[in-house]
Amino acid sequence: MPVFTPEYLHKVAFHVYRAKGTPDEEAEVVATHQVKANLVGHDSHGVIHIPEYCERIDKGHIVPGAPFVVERETPTTAVINGNWGFGFVVTEKAMRMAMDKANSQGIAAVTVHLQSHIGRLGDYPTMAIQEGMIALITADSGAGPKAVAPFGGRARRLGTNPICIGVPSDLDGLFSSTWLPVQLLPGKYLWLEIVAKMFLLDG
Repeated sequence: MPVFTPEYLHKVAFHVYRAKGTPDEEAEVVATHQVKANLVGHDSHGVIHIPEYCERIDKGHIVPGAPFVVERETPTTAVINGNWGFGFVVTEKAMRMAMDKANSQGIAAVTVHLQSHIGRLGDYPTMAIQEGMIALITADSGAGPKAVAPFGGRARRLGTNPICIGVPSDLDGLFSSTWLPVQLLPGKYLWLEIVAKMFLLDG
């Protein structure tokens, strides 16, 4: 199996997204999140998605450079329209907004709609943990394909709907935990398919 350095993968991802019309700053954010997912052991959320994201850009399902619109706002809350921008970019901006509000008011809640795949959920509470804050983030599949059958059901009707909480700690490491109602994420299934083919090709 080929081995690539994180720097190489980041460079490839960055330039692929730039070639698809993504602004430099956004391409940097997306590439960083994807490579980080690989580095922490979640290959299902890493650079494996580059071809998929490029296809989504071609179909208009991801809009590079989309405006980040604050539709409603109070000192402690906000509703964001991502206009189908890269989920990594939109969610990172929304998280920073929530952190700024919490820093000044003690608590905050921000919700986002109309954005694309946001990658590994654990990245975002980590941002708050680094500032000494507790964070809780949830995600759903919106109008996207469904992957989960409800309890007792036989057909897929729900998204994977993950929930992640992050809490600061005075120990060596931070505390971050993610829950979801599936045993195997679609991205992990895709990764297993690719790895299986590699092993078959290698004999």
